Amino acid sequence: MLLHEITLENVGAYKGKQRINLEVRENKPIILIGGLNGCGKTTLLDAIQHALYGSRARCSGRGTRSYDTYLRDTINREASPKDARIGLRFSTTVEGEQRHYRVVRAWQVRGKSVREFLNVFINGELDQVVSDSWADHIEDLLPLEVASLFFFDGEKIESLADPERAAPVIESAVHSLLGVNTVEQLRTDLLALQRRQKVSDDDKRALEEIKLIEQQISMVDQTCADSLQRVASAQASLGAAEVAAARAEDAFATKGGNLYQRRAELEAEKKFLGDQLQGLQDNLVNHVAAGPLPLLLLSTQLDQIKEQAAREEVADQAGRVLEALAKRDKQLLKFVRPLVGSEPAVEVEKYLAADRLQRAADANTQRFLELSRSAAQQLATLDQVLDKERSNARTLVDEATQLRERLNTVERQLAAVPDEQMIVGLVQQLEAARLQVAELKADLARAKEAHAAADNDRNQLVVSREQAYKKRASGLAKAEHAGRIISYAERVRTTLEQFGDALLRRHINALEVAVLDSFTRLMRKSGLVQDLSIDTDKFTLTLIGADGEALDPARLSAGERQLLAVSLLWGLARVAGNRLPTVIDTPLGRLDSRHRQNLVERYFPQAGQQVLLLSTDEEIDEYLLSRLKPAVAQTYTLVHDDQTFTTTIEHGYWWQPGAPHVA
Repeated sequence: MLLHEITLENVGAYKGKQRINLEVRENKPIILIGGLNGCGKTTLLDAIQHALYGSRARCSGRGTRSYDTYLRDTINREASPKDARIGLRFSTTVEGEQRHYRVVRAWQVRGKSVREFLNVFINGELDQVVSDSWADHIEDLLPLEVASLFFFDGEKIESLADPERAAPVIESAVHSLLGVNTVEQLRTDLLALQRRQKVSDDDKRALEEIKLIEQQISMVDQTCADSLQRVASAQASLGAAEVAAARAEDAFATKGGNLYQRRAELEAEKKFLGDQLQGLQDNLVNHVAAGPLPLLLLSTQLDQIKEQAAREEVADQAGRVLEALAKRDKQLLKFVRPLVGSEPAVEVEKYLAADRLQRAADANTQRFLELSRSAAQQLATLDQVLDKERSNARTLVDEATQLRERLNTVERQLAAVPDEQMIVGLVQQLEAARLQVAELKADLARAKEAHAAADNDRNQLVVSREQAYKKRASGLAKAEHAGRIISYAERVRTTLEQFGDALLRRHINALEVAVLDSFTRLMRKSGLVQDLSIDTDKFTLTLIGADGEALDPARLSAGERQLLAVSLLWGLARVAGNRLPTVIDTPLGRLDSRHRQNLVERYFPQAGQQVLLLSTDEEIDEYLLSRLKPAVAQTYTLVHDDQTFTTTIEHGYWWQPGAPHVA
């Protein structure tokens, strides 16, 4: 399917008739539409869905309003008369032939009534039959569940990163977009064929039972729908209450509420730190300072004492060996003189005499200390003792300093504790907000339980109906022809069931590969996710981290969760063959610059044959436009007049050379 043109007349901020040409070219699939917040980008996305699906469209601006109220509010406030119109031209292939559609949806307000008109033109001719049955016809061309995968708000798809929320989307896409539901429809058609066989008199009881069960199923279907609505309402209320509770907690924390709650803990910590600090100080004063540590103040004097002790030691040694050296020298000269002669012997004698003279001078060194041997040994080891004492003292001082810093921090926190009278109101507000959240969670749990019970009842009734049909089919099989049809239909249904399971597994496997590849292309952290799997029963998505364990999506940043959601949609589109246009409103919200560049370079040009981007100037800026430009077919800018509150559509984007900056 390709979109060719959309026309808006008096819709939202678009006064009068505004037209956008959506034609694309080969290798240029992107239509870039820029607009500031409030200029009407989301209105364009809603208008496409509104034109196609009418009251069933999931327009972001509708909320809980009725369809008539939504139509009334959608008309431009300056329009007179109160008429509005949306025209959408697109083409698609139907049964091997190219068809061109033009859908014109118009509505008008006359007093308290709102009237809507729908005309569908096929290949230029009005087709009244298709116009009257358009809701069914568009489901064949583009099912509503599938459209939500291709027309989406970039800021709101982050929820698809949640496994529980993504499961129904994956299930719907696999069944609708990838054709798995076609197999199930064939099985249903075969079941209907079985039911249409001739009814015998013996079969009336079975038919009455089936009719009763179907009535019960119809009633339970309504109960399921009602309970699901209550679940949605409870979830909305809970979300609002959780926001209010978060605000109350922020206000409580801002006013020092957290410190108020920790007052007793802080006081106990203050006493503990004070006792520890006092103990360290006592240790420093009574033990460390009372030992040899003060000698460090006399380092110069100690050095002098060690030098004097060394000199006295040398003198003692010289005195002890002097007499022995004199005897040795005489013996040495007697031995040397005959060997070397008289003259060399005289030189040796002079040298030995000079050596004894020097030693005698050393032995005459003045003695002040007269240290004993043990005292000299203690003096020699004094440096090691003092180094150890210095290290111990420094450690104790550092510990005391850290304790003092921690004690100062605790004292500052205690000083910041608000007065009880000042905080009591915030405490009451916080408790009330938390109580409301707890009550709404209980309401939501009850609503989910009721829905689950109703859904279980329906499943049981469906099983009972299947059993009743099988029982009836068995009775009809008494007739040869009917029996043959029923038998073959049942066999084919079984084969189709097996084929459907195999087809589902094949599509799921292909989808796992496509989503992982898409996520890997878009992510900045290449090693964050190594693999992923999709359960074929519950359709839940499980991420596998680098350690081989399941990775909780909550650990991903908001931008990474958005990229995961985009990867899921991209993977679905790739597996389906990119046969549908993609329309993305606010495509780069919550993303950092690297992730934005990855989307621009790797996703948008590959997202499909036609990609409509509705962007602000801060999302796709001048640099990103330069990266995207090779794939851009056309650009537009939504220019809003703040005086008349209307928007006009102009060709070109903000960053075109010479163009004015609309912002």
